[in-house]
Amino acid sequence: MNRKTARENAFILLFEKAIKTDETFEEIYTKATCERELEVDDYVKKVFFGSAENEKIIDMKIEECLVGWKKERVSYVAMAILKLSAYELMFMEDIPAKVSINEAIELSKKYDEDKAYVFVNGVLNKLAESLGRK
Repeated sequence: MNRKTARENAFILLFEKAIKTDETFEEIYTKATCERELEVDDYVKKVFFGSAENEKIIDMKIEECLVGWKKERVSYVAMAILKLSAYELMFMEDIPAKVSINEAIELSKKYDEDKAYVFVNGVLNKLAESLGRK
């Protein structure tokens, strides 16, 4: 599986976790991979479970970059994309910030409302700058 597909599958898992708050990360992962046969690789596992392990710090960093927005107002789709890219920006320095942000924009264009990618781009650029990754 290529990185683009892996990133999309990690996004799907993060989105599911956002809407299925009563299920654990393990339950979401098991159902997706066993019952629905979602394809995963080391990258997908690393991002999904890494996001779980670092959920508080990721959420905090995203919230710091939500100028004029409350986290509760951000769509589940946008938040899952932000968490995926925030994890990459914060914990996967081998992925260039520009690549992570561009891939997040593409996911947003595919899965979210028409102009949501502008919001995602702004938040992630601010996050990358705050991390010294710009």
